[in-house]
Amino acid sequence: MQDTTTYILTLSCPDQRGIVHAVSGFLLERGGNIEEAAQYNDHDTGLFFMRVQFACADAGAEALREQIGTLAARFDMRWQLHAAAQPMRAVIFVSKEGHCLNDLLFRWKSGLLPLDIRAIVSNHRDFYQLAASYNVPFHHIAVNKANKAQAEERQLEIIDGEGAELVVLARYMQVLSDAMCQRLAGRAINIHHSFLPSFKGAKPYYQAHDRGVKLIGATAHYVTADLDEGPIIEQDVARVDHSLTVEDLTAIGRDTESQVLARAVKWHGEHRVLVNGQRTVVFR
Repeated sequence: MQDTTTYILTLSCPDQRGIVHAVSGFLLERGGNIEEAAQYNDHDTGLFFMRVQFACADAGAEALREQIGTLAARFDMRWQLHAAAQPMRAVIFVSKEGHCLNDLLFRWKSGLLPLDIRAIVSNHRDFYQLAASYNVPFHHIAVNKANKAQAEERQLEIIDGEGAELVVLARYMQVLSDAMCQRLAGRAINIHHSFLPSFKGAKPYYQAHDRGVKLIGATAHYVTADLDEGPIIEQDVARVDHSLTVEDLTAIGRDTESQVLARAVKWHGEHRVLVNGQRTVVFR
């Protein structure tokens, strides 16, 4: 039997008739077998989104990309092709709260996340031992107003040096510069410990407690220059009541944050998230 490779093709383009037929026909002509397919027509923007996982004879990814490029030109497609078996290289940023970091590392080591975690970057030294226990390089880069530009330059050197396709801000409590956000556009995911757009900024659990909320939540979103305004990937909530303290809310919230971030990272790593302006299309 001929060797086959499984690929994931994601695309978006102006909506029109014949796109699905063209894509499926293209794969059929090359002996491809579609294993999973999902599509979405956004009537508000007039855009079409599609994710196709398929197996085909191993004729070389570059040749396949060239042929897809010809197809894409017909429909003005923006597209990406990935080998499904290739884990996504990632770098994790963290500050002094490690619940999301610990959860991601455990899931990754358990084979539950399609990642290759290459490094951990922190503005504190707290988690160097945790990183060492997973045999992941740990980089301590202190950040303050005076050295922010130099610190971000060093961070980008690590990201680029590791060939990272994804940067996860796992409770990294530094605001990235506009330039840094632009460099990481579409490949940096933040977890905000609030159900956005409510309670933005610092200490959202204190804000929630002051307002006597009955639900608290967490939001995973792509990082943009507008603080806590990036396209949302995943959210979840937990029910609370008047008897709970700020500390209780924080403890409950940490569990929610970890789960929400893990789902967002998993979906991104599986190429299930397509950005649609200020929103996302998530093929779960």
